[in-house]
Amino acid sequence: MRRAVVGNLRQHIHFISISSRRISTNSSSNSKRMAAAATIANLERISADRLKDLVLAQAQQEIENPKSGSKVAIVDVRDDGGHIKSSLHFPSGSLDATMPTLLRQVADKDIVVFHCALSQQRGPGAALRYLREREAQQAQRQAKAEGKGVAEGDKEDKGAGDGNAETELKVKQQKVYVLDRGFVGWQEVYGPDERLTEAWRKELWEEGY
Repeated sequence: MRRAVVGNLRQHIHFISISSRRISTNSSSNSKRMAAAATIANLERISADRLKDLVLAQAQQEIENPKSGSKVAIVDVRDDGGHIKSSLHFPSGSLDATMPTLLRQVADKDIVVFHCALSQQRGPGAALRYLREREAQQAQRQAKAEGKGVAEGDKEDKGAGDGNAETELKVKQQKVYVLDRGFVGWQEVYGPDERLTEAWRKELWEEGY
């Protein structure tokens, strides 16, 4: 079972890796159009069951290869009430100030999953803000790389700028999801499972959300 789950994670990440290699230097333009077109209504959702498989697979992979590093980031924008194992906590109320930190922490991830309690407003809203901030960051890097390429290209003795801008324009491809039904739906099934959930208190959820 563990091998199957790890295999699924590797297949998913491998697919993302292949896709990113097929994208040329206009990937920044493509991501810009995607971010601009994204709305809360059309953000891609991930089920609790599928996320559970990713969490378990990631944990097993880190046991087998501690240096591999996590490829999945879960971003919880609530304050308390329990959390999905190894999730990052970025409360929505302070997200404006902490967005630069979030961008840095998940920059190398293949999959980023956002959620709040029900994933109806705060979670999707945070995912949308993240996508737009990431797009803006990539646009700044693109402009900087293009400027550097022009400056290097002005050197008469060598074409040092050839390829430099192209290299810096390569963008890490990510899949960004919103957890369907949020932590409320998650804890209904996986709250008591300490492999998947931490700081969960049954009495807080007995009467529902």
